[in-house]
Amino acid sequence: MSFATIAVEQLTEEQAAEELARLAAEIEEHNRHYHTDDMPVITDAEYDALKQRNLAIEARFPALKRADSPSDRVGGAVLEKFEKVAHRVAMLSLDNAFSEDDVRDFVARVRRFLKLSENVPLPMTAEPKIDGLSLSLRYEAGQLVTAATRGDGAVGENVTANARTIRDIPQVLKGEAPDVMEVRGEVYLTKADFAVLNDRQAAAGKQIYVNPRNTAAGSLRQLDTSITASRPLKFFAYAWGECSALPAETQMGVVEQFRDWGFSINPLMKRCDTVDELIEHYRLIEAERAGLAYDIDGVVYKVDDLALQGRLGFISRSPRWAIAHKFPAETATTVLTDIEIQVGRTGALSPVARLEPITVGGVVVSNATLHNEDYIAGIGSDGQPIREGRDLRVGDTVTIYRAGDVIPKVLDVDLSKRPANSEPYVFPETCPACGSPATREVNEKTGRLDSVRRCTGGLICPAQAVEKLKHFVSRNAFDIDGFGAKQAEAFYHAGLVKNPAEIFTLAARDEASELTKLKNREGWGEQSAANLFAAIEDRRSVDLQRFIFALGIRHVGEGNAKILARTYQSAAAFVEAMKAGHDLESEAWEDLVGIDGIGPTVAHALVEFFGEPHNAAIVDELLTHVHPKDAEPVASDSVFAGKTIVFTGSLERMSRDEAKAMAERLGAKAAGSVSKKTDLVVAGPGAGSKRKKAIELDIEVIDEDEWFARLGE
Repeated sequence: MSFATIAVEQLTEEQAAEELARLAAEIEEHNRHYHTDDMPVITDAEYDALKQRNLAIEARFPALKRADSPSDRVGGAVLEKFEKVAHRVAMLSLDNAFSEDDVRDFVARVRRFLKLSENVPLPMTAEPKIDGLSLSLRYEAGQLVTAATRGDGAVGENVTANARTIRDIPQVLKGEAPDVMEVRGEVYLTKADFAVLNDRQAAAGKQIYVNPRNTAAGSLRQLDTSITASRPLKFFAYAWGECSALPAETQMGVVEQFRDWGFSINPLMKRCDTVDELIEHYRLIEAERAGLAYDIDGVVYKVDDLALQGRLGFISRSPRWAIAHKFPAETATTVLTDIEIQVGRTGALSPVARLEPITVGGVVVSNATLHNEDYIAGIGSDGQPIREGRDLRVGDTVTIYRAGDVIPKVLDVDLSKRPANSEPYVFPETCPACGSPATREVNEKTGRLDSVRRCTGGLICPAQAVEKLKHFVSRNAFDIDGFGAKQAEAFYHAGLVKNPAEIFTLAARDEASELTKLKNREGWGEQSAANLFAAIEDRRSVDLQRFIFALGIRHVGEGNAKILARTYQSAAAFVEAMKAGHDLESEAWEDLVGIDGIGPTVAHALVEFFGEPHNAAIVDELLTHVHPKDAEPVASDSVFAGKTIVFTGSLERMSRDEAKAMAERLGAKAAGSVSKKTDLVVAGPGAGSKRKKAIELDIEVIDEDEWFARLGE
């Protein structure tokens, strides 16, 4: 008998025991749907109601608390289901192109970087971009030893047992293979198999799946391998990670070798010699898209010559030698029901469209970004009209689209359906979180008002504080297991954690407290609290670039954090330099603004952050609790390792970008300006003020030929 309809205060002890047993089983089932199946069957509110009822009964009958109580768990099996696998070679994402002009620009950039004229051949491959789940397969002596998901690109999940059930993945490579070979590709479900699977779900009275991609991902991430084996997953091979010896010198050649080893490769992959051929093949694939057995969302282009790929290298988290040409956006029409303002960690007021839910590309959409107040008013970033000047209002019928973005966007408005009583949207000039004035700064580059309105409340603004805390614990920052955005917000409003430094005193304060133990709070238990404290302890040491990124300094993303870590090497040196750089006449400022990739805008943001006493105090306190790992120098055996090099003038054998990338691979720092700390200047024809300053400072100046001579080339 179920006692779900009886109020907690009216339950007898016997009824309460039975109700706790029912709730434990039901909540565990929903945990499985959400964390293991990637397919929740109830809303978050309904799930929270179950957990709140469980907690209320336990509070009234503490002696009846079960050993498997849901209140002692955070999330579900996903927290422990797979061990982590560190990728020897990072699994990077691709930059996107959305038009033919974007593709031509990409090829032109590649040519400029390599200093190739238009009449020099530059073959590229073109292949469909499969809409599935990325997987890396490691073979040693031809035997499959590990299969890992992409994860965050650096660390993925070990799904070896499940990958072994996929027929397209050979357990042993045919013929001769390198000692180590990591084959990468995409796991997917065909449209037909997905339809059959949903028919089976419907016949069994179970929830049907949303789309093949999510279903493939959920199928591969199963604890029970028999579930994975029961689903007809497939795999296309198209890339690689670590390998002891490549079997060919071209992208096409390596992929063809994958086929000989026993993998399925995409039959639509083609080698093209010109941009026009790339675009022609894109159009062919786009025309055949609807008839393909599997979902695709674009075409990927890659430089075919692997030696050229090596020269091109990478930018941040993507290669210079590849790009994904996405298909046109999928659109849908719905009603804009409200405009809400969210306040970010840098004080930016970001408008969000609340929409009547609509399905776009297989995904139910109820929110969309509106960018900024100018976008709502029908004004572009260049000050010119967009949507022919049509503004957006609550109640409007709007067209939304998704084009390679997780967050949908509002494209246009149908004025013929605008309600007669609609009024223009008035963007707030005060912060909705703290009431401080929200202003638009003048953009130094354009002389126009910045497109973003920002709260001036700074440290008194709770919204900014919460967002900074969320950023600090985010995946690419400190990434504390069990301490995500939801916990950051809850802890802040409960007064437990007001700034990042307080995260690392939480356990000590909890132990000293007699009344406010975390384990006694709603949704927590003794084990879940202990797990959180252990996870916090485990993150007292992180890579320096993560530490810098986690501080949430405006304009300092992952790429700039990596540059700063590589430049300053240690947290102590970084912090000292930023504090000293507040004096714009100092050597520290000159060094900072001279770092290649760190211009005046970023430099000002850095020194202003550390020039604010409260920020500096929090960082100092934070460094008493955490110990960032010093950045590892690159290529320490190189003659240029540790040296600061400036390239100037018109280089003839390599582009400026290529020269800087080469220097960094050799362990050098590529600076953008000459200072007392510069060790070497490589000057090409036309070198002017930088060469002159180097001579004045008695810094060695060499030409491009001497640079290559010292490299031994």
